[in-house]
Amino acid sequence: MNTQVTRVATFALVLLVALIVGTTYWQVWAASGLAEKQDNAIQRVAQFTIKRGEIRGPGGKLVYADNVKEKIKGETFYFRKYPNRGLLAQTLGYSTQQRSRTGLEQSLNDYLTGANTNLNTVIRTSLDRLKGVTITGNNVFVTVDYRAQRVAQNALGTQCGAVVVLEPSTGKVLALASSPTFDLNLAEGHFDAIKRIRANCHPASPLVNRGTASLFPPGSTFKVITAAAALDTGKYTPESRFYDPGYCIEYGKQVKNAGDPESPEQFGTLTLFQGLEHSVNSVFCKIGISLGAKTLLDYSKRFGFYSLPPLETPTNERAASGLYDKGRLFFPERDSQVDPGRLAFGQERMIVTPIQMAMVAAGVANKGVVMRPYVVDRIEQPNGSLVTRTSPSMLGRAIKPQTAADLTSMMQAVVTGGTGQS
Repeated sequence: MNTQVTRVATFALVLLVALIVGTTYWQVWAASGLAEKQDNAIQRVAQFTIKRGEIRGPGGKLVYADNVKEKIKGETFYFRKYPNRGLLAQTLGYSTQQRSRTGLEQSLNDYLTGANTNLNTVIRTSLDRLKGVTITGNNVFVTVDYRAQRVAQNALGTQCGAVVVLEPSTGKVLALASSPTFDLNLAEGHFDAIKRIRANCHPASPLVNRGTASLFPPGSTFKVITAAAALDTGKYTPESRFYDPGYCIEYGKQVKNAGDPESPEQFGTLTLFQGLEHSVNSVFCKIGISLGAKTLLDYSKRFGFYSLPPLETPTNERAASGLYDKGRLFFPERDSQVDPGRLAFGQERMIVTPIQMAMVAAGVANKGVVMRPYVVDRIEQPNGSLVTRTSPSMLGRAIKPQTAADLTSMMQAVVTGGTGQS
């Protein structure tokens, strides 16, 4: 009798081990291959029998993404709902039956469906399958401050653009607003309504995350990098003096200050400090010619240019800042390939993402150290146990602490007495 019981128990144990090993194989080693086949209809349907993890604010009370349960032919399915509609829409992304996924819903899909390779998650989901219990994904907690995000989105209104707010000491994303935005709930069954959204730009492209993927000429915001290079190389100080006749001469032509081209602003004798405070093009044109384009670009790379912003969203939803030529990133081999005077005040072929310029400002505020931006605070299992938490990390030191201190004072002057006053 004992021998029979032992055989049955051994057989049952072997079956259990086989089930766990098989499930682990498909969830861990084969998961990436399956995930790439987004046209796999069976897999797509099966994922909606899983109760996806929620996406919540940092405190856990605010819900950005949840589920609605539906019975179809006797089987239970879970479909996404987004209580805050258009708030943080492009970063969150959507998960639908017909149009697959975007944003964090795509890049964190394994976590949200419980298919990630964390051992505790694998064991939990394997046992849930064995017991016939609905598999529940892990919950994602984002760093975004609801009030800051709401203020940023409202400030943009129907204007096309983006607002990015970073915590300088950590790189934590406090706001990432893109406009125009759209109601994420429309992605399932009402996609044409998203296409009909209008804004003051063409195309309106509400699906695009303008904070991380859209490229814009930086204009005078690039002067911060030029000033950083000027100070950090030791060739200039905040008190270095310039004479401004309203223009500088480059390649035999006048590069004029802002204002009426026929009578541009003239400041006469002024310092570098005052040049940034009043955003004087001729001052930065002269610095650019003196330092050369490659020095300016080398300093831009220290702040993160020429690399994708290292955020948790999909790579195709992020763009690298830098010089572009014929639609491609371009780093010159020789200074003669770039106009250094115009580059120094944000013209030439320089285009940037809003998150990149936020990284520049945050790096200056953080005593010259650029932190890696992140929007995912932590991921937890349904029972609250921790799966992973983001720890702040450095991208690198862009400038010396003294350079950052001098530049901070200059940037403050821009908004208290210069061109940045509200």
